[in-house]
Amino acid sequence: MIRRVKKRRKLNAEINVVPYIDVMMVLLVIFMITAPMLTQGVDVQLPKAGSDPVDTEDSEPLIVTVDKEGLYYIDVGGDPLKAVTGDVVEERVSKVLSNNPKKLLLVRGDKGVDYDHVIQLMTLLQQAGAETVGLVTE
Repeated sequence: MIRRVKKRRKLNAEINVVPYIDVMMVLLVIFMITAPMLTQGVDVQLPKAGSDPVDTEDSEPLIVTVDKEGLYYIDVGGDPLKAVTGDVVEERVSKVLSNNPKKLLLVRGDKGVDYDHVIQLMTLLQQAGAETVGLVTE
């Protein structure tokens, strides 16, 4: 009589990582496509100037925008796409500066806006406690 010897199979304790790699690649593609769409803001045509960029390594700057109709937009304390009054700009900037006096303030002015609107905004920022204000150009 011939006896057959059954071999015991070893258990395979390895994890198949190929499906995980596929999922990660799909997520990477999704984030690469959607990330540029998340950048929102008021559409303004910035003036061109040959200046050096400002160093903002400490924190995000506070940006106040003036569109070509002279309306103000601020990216703090509410909807950044909703126009606000000068009093609201002054109030929000003073609150931010009371928490962080070294906060960088930038003004984005449309190239078609009257110079008077930009000066009025800079006066509001000065009244709110801003010592220096930068102008954003392209």
